[in-house]
Amino acid sequence: MNFIGNIIWLVFGGIISAIVWALAGLILCVTIIGIPFGIQCFKISTFVLWPFGKEIEFGNFGVGGLVFNIIWIILFGWEFAIAHLSIGLIFCITIVGIPFGLQHFKFAKLGLIPFGAKIQ
Repeated sequence: MNFIGNIIWLVFGGIISAIVWALAGLILCVTIIGIPFGIQCFKISTFVLWPFGKEIEFGNFGVGGLVFNIIWIILFGWEFAIAHLSIGLIFCITIVGIPFGLQHFKFAKLGLIPFGAKIQ
């Protein structure tokens, strides 16, 4: 079932979401200071391609991860979280779209706190 969900996900917007995350990573990697943030965007981009069957585990980010997460939330994270929340709400309007909306809610959490999150 996860394979079918991932294929449908790719057709109905998964590729676009992954491209947006990858472009954000490329833009952030232009400067030396933005490289850690860009790397997180690339990790999220690969997760966005095949989200079904994977879970996110938050925690164990340490002091450096805490600082980077705070900077991320202030500068970039809230935009990604709001975008994924609004897309998730639109998908959840219909019964068929609920699984896809739930995936976007997962991305919204990851978009807020990417440092220290493990994708399993």
